[in-house]
Formats: sequence, structure tokens, C-alpha cells
Amino acid sequence: MTEPRPQGQDYESALKDSAAAVAEFDHGPQGFTRKFQHALHQTPALVPLIVLVAAIAVFGLLLGSKFFSPFALTLILQQVQIVGIVAAAQSLVILTAGIDLSVGAIMVMSSVVMGQFTFRYGLPVEVAVACGLLCGTLLGFINGWLVAKVKLPPFIVTLGMWQIVLAANFLYSRNETIRSQDIRDQAPLLQFFGTTLEIGGARLTYGVIFMVLLVIVLAYALRHTAWGRHVYAVGDDPEAAELSGVQVSRTLISVYMLSGLICAFAGWALIGRIGSVSPTSGQLANIESITAVVIGGISLFGGRGSILGAFFGALIVGVFTLGLRLLGADAQWTFLLIGLLIIAAVAVDQWIRKVSV
Repeated sequence: MTEPRPQGQDYESALKDSAAAVAEFDHGPQGFTRKFQHALHQTPALVPLIVLVAAIAVFGLLLGSKFFSPFALTLILQQVQIVGIVAAAQSLVILTAGIDLSVGAIMVMSSVVMGQFTFRYGLPVEVAVACGLLCGTLLGFINGWLVAKVKLPPFIVTLGMWQIVLAANFLYSRNETIRSQDIRDQAPLLQFFGTTLEIGGARLTYGVIFMVLLVIVLAYALRHTAWGRHVYAVGDDPEAAELSGVQVSRTLISVYMLSGLICAFAGWALIGRIGSVSPTSGQLANIESITAVVIGGISLFGGRGSILGAFFGALIVGVFTLGLRLLGADAQWTFLLIGLLIIAAVAVDQWIRKVSV
């Protein structure tokens, strides 16, 4: 026998009591968790920022003034400047739900073009630098055209481009390194981003300043311009974006071209960082940039994340690397912790994506 169904006002009262009970259940123990999850969804850079602050605090407690000195903190920025610039380029592509495995090769190829055009062909260094920047942009355009127009998967396109550019780099440069002393004597502009500024005990390079300014400019462009909104829309749902009037192909091509240009600037900064033009440098830039982006909270599924998060991700890697080195730990511990952070970042991203906006 089932209980008789309430009638009239009794039935309405029972519905209200039931709804209140459900609401109380939803906003009870899970209230803070849901609010926190929603906050992370709205501000993806919050997770890497929390991790960064926690890492700085832990190493600060363990190392004291040895870690908190202006020299040590600015050394972190110097160490991550190349990764930070390349990660900014990688972030743009991943926001469109793509991936660029050729960023490191484009970076090195652009630096080789700058050096070879200056020393092999005798062009003015300003022209050689412009040619290097144009080279990176052109390679990015080819990537974007193949992805947007030919409809090839970004992973396959950039994997092939990585191999092609890497081989072309060695063939064109004849595997020769242009020495730091020759650059310093004949073309110091190539080492511009390595110029050091002393500010109250802190040592900053123009490469670090460029990285910070690049992050600020891209963060503003992505959040406050129509182009930036189109980038997020394409990454979230390209079909819906096209139906709403977004020119998906043009947006994708512009993203890959800008990524190539940024990688070319990274190549110029790389010359300043290592002092020479070497075709064998920057071999880990692909993996390091993806690491910074993933730890920085940018979703590999596209459409969510921020350049600021990728910047925090690069800093996290730098903090762990320097902190463990100062503690005298084996370098393998750095790889172990970074690997754990990557897996944790992807897990957090999956958890955040479950929230309903």
C-alpha cells in the first residue's frame, strides 16, 4: 500500500519542503567546494598563482634570504625568459584547441637566419633581424594555412613542420655556430635582449622585460579585443563561432602567424641569452612550453585559460628548478615534481570543466 498523495495546500507545502531540502543539500557541505570550483572556472590563472605562491613560501622557509635575495628572484626570471616567450606563443595555439610542436624549431631557425644573413651575406644587422622575424611569421602562416584551409590536424601539421624546419636549420647553417665574441664585435644588436640592467641589486635583462610586456599585451588583447574573443570562441566551439559570424579560418591563420612571430622574437632573445647563434640550441623548447601552458591552467581542449596562467606556469618551473638546486637536490627531483604537477594540472582542469556556468 502506498501512502495517500497530499491534496491542495498540503501537496504544495510538501513540494516546497522537498525543494528546500534539496537546496539545503546542494548548498550545505558542497557549498564552499562549488563556489571554489566556480571561481577557478572564472579565473583559470588562480590555480597556478596559488601553486607559485606556495612554492615560493616553502623554498623561502627552507632557504631563507638565500632564496629571497633580489639576485635569486631575478635569476628565476632570466632562466625562464625564453620558455615564457615561447609559452606565450604556444598558449595562443592551445586556446584554439590546437597544439604547436614546431615552436622550438621556428625559434632556432629564426635565430639562425638572423645570424647567417648578418655574417654570411653581410646584410645590415637590422635587416637580418627583420628577415628572421619574417621567417618565423611565414612558417607560422604555413602552419595556420594547413590547419585552417586544408583542415589537417594541428598535431600532424606542426609535427611535420618541426621535422622539416629542424632539418632545414641544420642544412642551411651547415651545423656551424657563430661565436659570441664575433657577434659582440660585429653585430651587438643580435645580443640586444641579453643586455643587463642593475636595479637595486636585481639584475634584469631586456629579454625579461620583453617577456613581461608581451604577457601584458597579449592578456589585454585576449580579454578586451574582438580578436581575443574570437580566439576563445574558436577554441570553445568552431562551428558555433562560425554561425555567429566569426571568420574561423582567418582567426586560426592569424593565431599561427602571431605564434611564429613570437617564436622569432624568442629566437632573437635566445641569442642574447646564450650569446651565440647555435643550430643545436633550444631543443627542449617544445616540451617546456607545453609544460608551462598545462601547469598554467590553459585547457588542452581549448577555449579556456589565460596567458597570465602560462606565465605563472613558467615561473613555477623556474622556482622549483632554482629552489631544488640551492637545496643541493638531484636534478631528477625537478623532473619528478614537474611531472606530478602536469598530471595534477590536467586533473584539476577536468574537475573545473564539470562546473556549470
